[in-house]
Amino acid sequence: MKTIAAAAVVVVGGMAVLEVVMHPRGADRLEPLALFLAMALVTLAASHWLPRLGARSRSLGRTIAAVGLIAVALIALAVAVGAWRMFLSVHDRDLLGVVLLVAASLGVIFAISVARSLNTDLAALRRTADQVSADDLTARTGVTRADELGATAAALDDMIGRLGVAETQRRHDESTRRALLAAIGHDLRTPLAALQAAIEALQDGLAAEPDRYLRAMSHDVAHLRHLVDDLFLLARIEAGELTLERQHVDLAELADETIEAMEPMARHQQVHLCLEATGCVPVLGGPEALGRVMRNLVDNAIRHAPAASHVIVRVLNGDGATVAVIDDGPGFDPALLPAAFDSFSRADPSRNRDTGGAGLGLAIAKGVIEAHGGEIWADPGPGGRVSFRLPAPV
Repeated sequence: MKTIAAAAVVVVGGMAVLEVVMHPRGADRLEPLALFLAMALVTLAASHWLPRLGARSRSLGRTIAAVGLIAVALIALAVAVGAWRMFLSVHDRDLLGVVLLVAASLGVIFAISVARSLNTDLAALRRTADQVSADDLTARTGVTRADELGATAAALDDMIGRLGVAETQRRHDESTRRALLAAIGHDLRTPLAALQAAIEALQDGLAAEPDRYLRAMSHDVAHLRHLVDDLFLLARIEAGELTLERQHVDLAELADETIEAMEPMARHQQVHLCLEATGCVPVLGGPEALGRVMRNLVDNAIRHAPAASHVIVRVLNGDGATVAVIDDGPGFDPALLPAAFDSFSRADPSRNRDTGGAGLGLAIAKGVIEAHGGEIWADPGPGGRVSFRLPAPV
């Protein structure tokens, strides 16, 4: 309907201009009106059928050539009719006909030439789409244009780039999840096997010291409970469902309690724990969650500190509260630091089966500290150093 309305406006406008410019009499209006209507009918017919035929065509060049041919034909028709009415010489009319024929042919050649460039770029887009469908995310269109086709090519290239990043992240997550499941399986298998052996020994009456067996079984159950608690806590952190009952907490006091709780393990490893703090270091947060972070960090430090060495817990009060856990172990590989706190990552030496744990401690610490609005980081070795900073209470 819009095309019909536009054609009607052009015809009426042409007749109005004719009236103003030439002041024709009654009979003189019929010929231009007939010519205008004929041109309008050709335009409407072409506008109706050409898009449908173009949608079925395998070549954009043919469609553009047809558009050029119809446009030139309309102009040629108008010029031919005008010349027929104006020129008296047959020679002049014949010459005009030849000129119009050559002009129409050149117009078609021009349209095909323009279409060839479009076809090349469209073919590049299709080839790139086929490559992406075949899982080649390195493909790019190579099309550089300032028009809509160029914008489409740029959008396609950007989409492929983002797909590549997402695929890389997916593969990384899949790999780390497999490693996590293997580590959890190992950590579950060891205490379960020990429990099963102890139970069978008690059932068969082979346990010479039942109380010692029961203590060992209690230790294995506690280890399993701790692992399950870590998994549930990490699941809540990743789901954004970690809730904290915030209250005023003295980090220096919390660090002192952590050292007291970890002292037996440190003595077993022949490691001496030291607290460096100057007075009260207040923050607003969850004491249980922050205490768990400190225990995780101190536990990691004890496991990797050499015998007869020190693990220092340093608590400072300045631009917010800062806690650093420092040991004399090998520390973090600088190349692996960016992934040290990633969920399911085993980038740092503390996350391996030989030293215990499925590698959840630092991921949990990161989630808890960030939930408090703070930040956590590790420094490269030698020597292990993990620090976190919390905002000052307001």
